[in-house]
Amino acid sequence: MLKKLWKQIILWILRFQGEVEVNRYKVLKTKNNILVSLKNEVKNFGLITIGIFSAAFGFKGFLLTNKFIDGGATGISLLLSALTRYELYHIIPIVNLPFIIMAYKTVGRNFAIKTALAILGLSFCLVLVDFPNVTNDSILVAIFGGFFLGAGIGLSIRGGAVIDGTEVLAIYLSKKLGSTIGDIIIIINVMIFSAAAYLLGIEIALYSMITYLSASKTLDFIVEGIEEYIGVTIISSKSDEIKQMIYSKLGRGVTVYSGKKGFGKRGLKEDNDIIFTVITRLEVSKLNTELEKIAPNAFVVMHTVKDTKGGMIKKRPLKH
Repeated sequence: MLKKLWKQIILWILRFQGEVEVNRYKVLKTKNNILVSLKNEVKNFGLITIGIFSAAFGFKGFLLTNKFIDGGATGISLLLSALTRYELYHIIPIVNLPFIIMAYKTVGRNFAIKTALAILGLSFCLVLVDFPNVTNDSILVAIFGGFFLGAGIGLSIRGGAVIDGTEVLAIYLSKKLGSTIGDIIIIINVMIFSAAAYLLGIEIALYSMITYLSASKTLDFIVEGIEEYIGVTIISSKSDEIKQMIYSKLGRGVTVYSGKKGFGKRGLKEDNDIIFTVITRLEVSKLNTELEKIAPNAFVVMHTVKDTKGGMIKKRPLKH
């Protein structure tokens, strides 16, 4: 019964997409695409949900009772909550509403819808879930409040949404003003903490800066992962030996580009293969050592890679 219903749904989707001829290959391909999308959406929903509870715990368990704030839209919400009689769960959706509209225009509809639902979910969590006040020690509140808040924001980003709209605002303004996203975020936070120093006092503002640093470092850790990946491009006449070394010594895969000859420091070059691979930060020293043995004059370019998917990078290196 379920199989027949599943097949009928797939056939209806294919016809809705304008497919005239429906065969077994198209049915299987559509089924696989649906299952992959469903799996990813369930994963994203789980990440966003955990992120919401983590951020709510950071708010109610640490920051609210001590009137500490964070940077960005979250900091604005906490500051307004500390200065007015309105509860945080009322303020968060209002403060983030302009950012949701910007997200719709800047990033896309799906992202904006996810962000709106995540922010509403955070508000409902603050209303319905009763978290205990963990501690009143100022240092612990600043560090661990920032930790749980940053973890919540990071997990939400992993799930394809945000519960703090500062990044969306920074992207929007960077396109309008021509400035970098990092510069805009710094300017926004300087304004927020200056307002906190004036309205709440220097001491609370200083502790709030610790909260922000804790949250931002946790956010980076959650979004970028435990390991930092390095993309390496190698140009050398001994490309075959280098390829074999990367696979056998480091246990990593390689991508080979065909390079044309050109003018370099030593004059006209011959055509050479260009090797690209991705390694972890801990493997850079070993790669340099092995390259020195094979091709000390090889031209090497390294750059930071935010994340990887597939390939051999996340597998355990080969043992020898």
